[in-house]
Order: sequence, then C-alpha cells, then structure tokens
Amino acid sequence: MATVVGVTERSTGPGVGDDSTAAGGSTAAGGSTAAGGSTAAGGVIRVLLVDDDALVRAGLSMILGGAEDLRVVGEVADGGEVAAAVSAYAPDVVLMDIRMPRVDGLAATEALRQAPDPPEVLVLTTFDADEHVLRALRAGASGFLLKDTPPAEIVRAVRRVAAGEATLSPAVTRRLIAYATGPGPDAAGAPPTAGGRAGTDSRRDRALRQLAGLSEREREVALALGRGCSNAEISAALYMSVATVKAYVSRLLAKLELNNRVQVALLVHDAELV
Repeated sequence: MATVVGVTERSTGPGVGDDSTAAGGSTAAGGSTAAGGSTAAGGVIRVLLVDDDALVRAGLSMILGGAEDLRVVGEVADGGEVAAAVSAYAPDVVLMDIRMPRVDGLAATEALRQAPDPPEVLVLTTFDADEHVLRALRAGASGFLLKDTPPAEIVRAVRRVAAGEATLSPAVTRRLIAYATGPGPDAAGAPPTAGGRAGTDSRRDRALRQLAGLSEREREVALALGRGCSNAEISAALYMSVATVKAYVSRLLAKLELNNRVQVALLVHDAELV
C-alpha cells in the first residue's frame, strides 16, 4: 500500500526509531501515540493522508512538509484502511479524499467520527457536488476544500482544523449559502422532489427541537456559528472573551451531541434561524 514520508520523531511506545507496519500494509515512521491522541510534543500537528492517487499524496506531503509545525505520519490509498491507520499513527488531522476504489472518503469519515476520540477530518477533493459537501459535513468533517486550493491555504486549513476551527473553500461556502437560502434538499440530502417541502419541514422541526434546550446565551453563540463567524468575531459581537466563546462552543457540542462547529451551523440553517 502507501508508504509514510520518512521522518524521525519521538515515540511513546516501544520500537523507537524503528519502522512499524500497520494493518492494511501501510508503513509508519517512528513510533506513535495512542489512537486519537493529542498533538505531539512541541505543538507538531500529525497528519494522515488518505487518497488513492500516489502523485496527489506525494504533492501533499511536499506541501505539508514545508511547515515546521506539520508532520505527515502516514498515508493510505483507500477509506477501508483509515481505521487501522488512525490506530497505528494517531493523527491529529486526517486529510481525506472522497472518490476511492473500495471505501470512499464519505463512508470512511462517517465511520471514523463515530469512534471514541477521533481525529479531525479535512476533506480535500475535486468534487464539490452539494450531496458530497453536506454528507461530509453532517458526518463530522471539520472542513471541505477543493484540490485547486493554493498550497498555503491548505496548510492554514490543516492548522485551523487541528485547533478546532471549521474551514471551507469559498466555492463550498457559496453552495452552503445557496442550500440555506433555497428550498434545500430533502432529509436524505437529495435534490428537491414533489415531497421535498415536507422533508424540509421535517428537518426544520427536528432542528428546532434540538435547539430548544439551549440557554439564551448558548443560542446567541449558535446563531453566530450559523452565520459563519469566527471565535474572534463572536467575541466582539457578544462582548465576551475568546476563551469564553470557546467554552460556549464546547458546551454547545456536548449539549447538542455534535462533533464540530460546522454541524452546529448546519443545524441552525436547518432550523431556518439565519
């Protein structure tokens, strides 16, 4: 399968300095922390690449390798290898393609985000169809970028996702705005049909019920997330510190049983509150 970029790093387990092989045939450099572990010592962000195109993986490795705070710890060529690779390499961020031969990136993201303490997922693909965007974000992906995104933006996106921030390419953001302001897909994410309005109403009702249990302040933060505001923008608008904003976002995720702020924003849009 795919081979990890050769890097040397401190290991928390046995086999320091030796290569170890994970299930699915991928190779790791050095040791790794426990699956789903925190960012490596020194603030290094550990990244796993998932793409069936070896040239794309090589290009991403070069792009990310130029940043001192990013380290590619593993590469796999199919979504079916993601679980074993995450267990072996403990990435902080998984950079995930959508179209792969056996298990696509959407299914892999859904499975990964259901696991305990999963890494963040940043989808990077050539496909920006509405159903792909919505399914990836609803599954728990923290970002969605197109492969024509400039290298510097990809590096920044990985950092943002690792820090718990959402990141979307401008094209994807425009699609979400159109989704939020238009008739919208039905509950399954398909284009509107004769019964599409009923599906949209059902989705709106479910979203409103979920949001009904929020306090007034939590609701204000949720609405700001729905408008796409950053923590700093929410801080300025609601007259609270950035640390307090982060605490509210964490509280929202726990109370709403969601994975990230993008899902909060989608829920607010489903409820037609912004």
